[in-house]
Amino acid sequence: MAAPPRHVSPSVNALHRLTCSPLNPVTASYHAATGIKAAAGAAVQVSSNTAATTISTETHLSNLERLLEKQPSPPPPPPPQSAAPDRGSAVKDDPDPHDPHSSFLQRTGSRLLNALNLPSDLFHHRFSKKFTEEMSPNSFTTLRRLLSNSNRPSPRGSIARSWRRFHGADNWDGLLDPFDDDLRRELVRYGEFIQATYNAFHSRAAPPDRNRHVFLPDRSYRVTRNLFATSSVELPPWVDTVAPWMMAAQPTSWIGYVAICENEREIQRMGRRDIVIALRGTSTCLEWAENFRTELVPIDELVEEEEENELRDSVPKVECGFRSLYKTPGWDIPSLSSAVVEEVRKLTEEYAGEELSITVVGHSLGAALAVLVADELATCVPERVAKAVFTFGGPRVGNQAFADRVEGRGVKVLRVVNAHDLVTRVPGVLRSRADGYAHVGRELLVDSRNSPYLRPDADASCSHDLEAYLHLVDGFRATDCPFRSDAKRSLARLLSQQRSNMRKVYVSKAQDLQLQYAGSFGRCDSGQIASPSSTY
Repeated sequence: MAAPPRHVSPSVNALHRLTCSPLNPVTASYHAATGIKAAAGAAVQVSSNTAATTISTETHLSNLERLLEKQPSPPPPPPPQSAAPDRGSAVKDDPDPHDPHSSFLQRTGSRLLNALNLPSDLFHHRFSKKFTEEMSPNSFTTLRRLLSNSNRPSPRGSIARSWRRFHGADNWDGLLDPFDDDLRRELVRYGEFIQATYNAFHSRAAPPDRNRHVFLPDRSYRVTRNLFATSSVELPPWVDTVAPWMMAAQPTSWIGYVAICENEREIQRMGRRDIVIALRGTSTCLEWAENFRTELVPIDELVEEEEENELRDSVPKVECGFRSLYKTPGWDIPSLSSAVVEEVRKLTEEYAGEELSITVVGHSLGAALAVLVADELATCVPERVAKAVFTFGGPRVGNQAFADRVEGRGVKVLRVVNAHDLVTRVPGVLRSRADGYAHVGRELLVDSRNSPYLRPDADASCSHDLEAYLHLVDGFRATDCPFRSDAKRSLARLLSQQRSNMRKVYVSKAQDLQLQYAGSFGRCDSGQIASPSSTY
């Protein structure tokens, strides 16, 4: 008698129809499982089911191979076309710190592209900028150090054997481009002596015409004398109604100091005992008024008017305002000229048996006065004493005859100039008022647009700021070379004074790290006007 038909579940039939497709990857495992179950029942069934499984697997693989052969391989993706960077739009490419998706995209974008074996340039262009790839800090620790108010200066090596080269004996030939590391460290060190003048003057610890306590950045030096400059400008009466606070301005103001190195180890490192004269830039309304007295006058008082007319081009002349601040004495204070000469003579006589050098440093107005100081000292101290001038953002001081006289007296002048600093182009920026103005000495040209931390459209105050100058010097390697990636100078002071001119990513990171800014600047009392390099 025939057995009744066995009921088959629809789900089993569906599974059977699904697994019977030769292109289904489940087919092989299904037939393999069928073969295993049959082996538990009888050997004959094992043989037949194994053969069926083998046939089904071979059919599946064969059909799959034919299917793959019919699909053409996709062509490789074309390389991304990167447009030339636009300096004007670089600021807009910075990540928006308030964008909630920015951190997620930055965190996951690179991983996703690597997993898909795609070039990272396909990611949003704002995160593939060259400056962020090359110049962004490599770690959280490095970023925190750069934004903290703690400098980590490069170790100072001994320059005893070659100090005269760094002091300009060969006019710095072979040291500026590419920039010598030892000269860079020395230049930044002298720039910090100028910063000490701004800090002392704006400390509000004393009236403008009284001595200041100067905190020197290098404790190897000791301040021996305070220096003052007096203006000869008399303000008209109407100023009292327009700006009465200007009438309270003192004609005499503290402007710098003389210091000498007294640390024996530092003297051995430098190869000589160094005398530093540091002068600040414009900080009072009367000093600003002197800056606008741009007519050229003879530097020497003994030049007669007739002689001046006969030798118009060969008479050394300087800007009237600079000469006024340098030569005018106060009520009970000697002129800047007399004070410097007196102090330097005393120091050179005291250390007459030693190797000595005189280094005059200044920023802005102080740079112009530094050239006048060095020109006079060349005739007042022994010739064997090396004399050099390092200036930052200095204007033109006098005519070509004056420049020739300074260089002819053996004074070496190195001017650090930001390509976008307008002060370095005056006086004489207008053709009608040029009247023969000329710069003195060698030029070290830096560019604020090369900094990965500053905005490419930084304003005029940033281009002239002393801290910005030191930042650029610390990062300069050579012409047409990117900013030095291992620069160690802290960004805290720069962030404090030029926050609006820094790229958003670093301002945002400083806020995230909750770092304290290094001071601020504003208007002072008693007719003082805070310069871009003043801090409290």
